[in-house]
Amino acid sequence: MASSTKWQVIAIVCAAISMQGVMTSQELMTKLTGGFAKVMDTCKTELRVGDHIIQDFYNFWKEEYELVNKDFGCMIICMAGKLDLLSEDMKMHHGNAHAFAKAHGADDDVAKQIVSLLHGCENEPSSTEDPCMRAVEISKCFRTKIHELKWAPSMEVILGEIMTDVRT
Repeated sequence: MASSTKWQVIAIVCAAISMQGVMTSQELMTKLTGGFAKVMDTCKTELRVGDHIIQDFYNFWKEEYELVNKDFGCMIICMAGKLDLLSEDMKMHHGNAHAFAKAHGADDDVAKQIVSLLHGCENEPSSTEDPCMRAVEISKCFRTKIHELKWAPSMEVILGEIMTDVRT
């Protein structure tokens, strides 16, 4: 009986450690989202996009939300450009994306994993030549991959993070 209890304790500890990793990844994705959102207003003004775009960003991490808005893709391109995450050929700049992830709390391995996920999405075949719609496709792919890893943050937490950043 004591041996069985010992294995149960070990299983609970392992489960707790793995859940802690998930929470850490969700917190990281929250910080990355908040860091990305810091340039939203600038891009919204530059692109002359209406307030409707906020709805797409608000719902981004919701799997059931359908991303179809070309303006959303244009905003992603603008924001990534402002954060120096794109190379001259409009592809992800791996080194800068890695540094951005690390600056927002990722360790080296997680930053590499995030860059790898984005790179994989970027290399998937596309049904469009339009750069903004391509950015929508890449964003949807990335969102799916993050959900598969159970890393997607909740909107309530993201909004709290963004509101904290706005106040400071």
